[in-house]
Amino acid sequence: MADAPVASVQDEKASAVAPVNTGRMVRALTLISALSGLLIVGAFQVTAPYIEANRTARIDRAIFKVVPGGATKREFAFGEAGVNPDPAHAAFGARFYAVYDEGGALKGLALEASGQGYQDVVRILYGYDPDRQIVTGMTVIESKETPGLGDKIGKDPAFLENFLALDATVDPANNTLVNAITAVKHGTKSQPWEVDGISGATIGSKAVAVMMDRSLRDALPRVRPELDVIRKAAR
Repeated sequence: MADAPVASVQDEKASAVAPVNTGRMVRALTLISALSGLLIVGAFQVTAPYIEANRTARIDRAIFKVVPGGATKREFAFGEAGVNPDPAHAAFGARFYAVYDEGGALKGLALEASGQGYQDVVRILYGYDPDRQIVTGMTVIESKETPGLGDKIGKDPAFLENFLALDATVDPANNTLVNAITAVKHGTKSQPWEVDGISGATIGSKAVAVMMDRSLRDALPRVRPELDVIRKAAR
């Protein structure tokens, strides 16, 4: 009579350590993974058009901000031989925008540029007036710079004023800029092609000047010979 409780406890222990059904667990995890993947794909397909629409609207606002007086725009891409209208998915920096007024006259060009900032790559859009040969505006369209001093390149009114009439004169052969666009120490700007830096944000100030100088030297020799084509492309 005294052995019966011991056998019962042993049975309970044996039941408690019963082998796990790994096949069922694998099937359950596979199903959960498949459902999760479908949800992610579905969410992407639903939101993608809205994301693209927001991106286009943001770029449009930036274009008409850096080229004042514009009413319409047309996108171009740099090709091996000149420029091509209506590029299909041209990479960042390989395209630019021609901006026209209500009468179809060319008001300016909006060009993309990028470069290393203090934290990460900074991308900007800037306007260029080919008749007056000046930069007409600049806005930061992507940046991961530290809030505070780091992101002043896109917010500081005095710094942004540098780009309202920044000299970008090219030589008579349209080969390069006559003067390099350079950032100088805050308060020491003396030339129309110099960028008055932000005190305490020297790296960001210099980065913007360098990327703009490099972009103009690359773009203008290819764009200026095609200005008649660009002017006639107004819709």
